Amino acid sequence: MYRRMRVPRIFREMDHLQQDMNRLMDSSLWPRTIQARSFPAINVWASNEGQVITAEMPGINAEDIDIEVTADTLILSGERKPDESGKDLQYHRQERRFGKFSRTVQLPFMVDTNQVDASLNNGILEISLVRAEADKPKKITTKTG
Repeated sequence: MYRRMRVPRIFREMDHLQQDMNRLMDSSLWPRTIQARSFPAINVWASNEGQVITAEMPGINAEDIDIEVTADTLILSGERKPDESGKDLQYHRQERRFGKFSRTVQLPFMVDTNQVDASLNNGILEISLVRAEADKPKKITTKTG
């Protein structure tokens, strides 16, 4: 015959406390702070001729974006302005952040800073960079002697 052991009340309460803490940590500000550090989200594509960088910039005007390119580094900075629609209202929920941002990206190779092109369309910033001629791979022919 099996006898069922009764779990002491303190262990049940500790288990409930652990579950509550896990739930609190899962719904805390951790995901928001991680996203805030990497704003804007970017993609980088590269070929032997150049590279294309796209960045998500919803609600940001082109004049509020600064792009700096030096050798193999891109600095993307700007400011997302707060919504004007909520001036006289209190927030019930606020997930979209506003304020200044800056993102530095190490590029895979040197670029020609005179041939940088950027456009903003439907909240997506696209930056086209041409690889510097001095940085392109050169084919060396071998002489026979």
